[in-house]
Amino acid sequence: MINFTVKPAVLALLLLGSLMALTGCQSMPADSGPTLYQQLGERPGIANVVEDLLYLIVDDERINHQFKGVNVAQFHRNLTDQLCELSGGPCNYSGRSMRELHSDMAITDTQFNALAENLILAMEENNIPTAAQNRLLKRIVPLYSDIRNL
Repeated sequence: MINFTVKPAVLALLLLGSLMALTGCQSMPADSGPTLYQQLGERPGIANVVEDLLYLIVDDERINHQFKGVNVAQFHRNLTDQLCELSGGPCNYSGRSMRELHSDMAITDTQFNALAENLILAMEENNIPTAAQNRLLKRIVPLYSDIRNL
């Protein structure tokens, strides 16, 4: 049996070194990688996601009736601006507020979730990383109460 004896000074140095290494890792900026806006492909990438989302909406019988008569070009531009702004990009959403826009639509939870599902599918079609998808969805969730007019 081997008996190791560690002097208190050596032990203190080992502990101090370990603490410095851990502290150094913790002090690194959390967002040292690409921003959410960049992960979404910046404005052109977001516009592609919105375009694919529009096609998915048209094919989705759970929600397509809510979009009848919508000016598609304006909807595309506004939603692209809104997602761009929500993702931290340089865009400014200038459309109506979510509460005003959805006030007479009586959106159900099922419809809200269907649109979210289609947004996820559109992001997947555009190879948006899952972590970026989740970050964007986290920023959209606070709009729920205005869209549902709660």
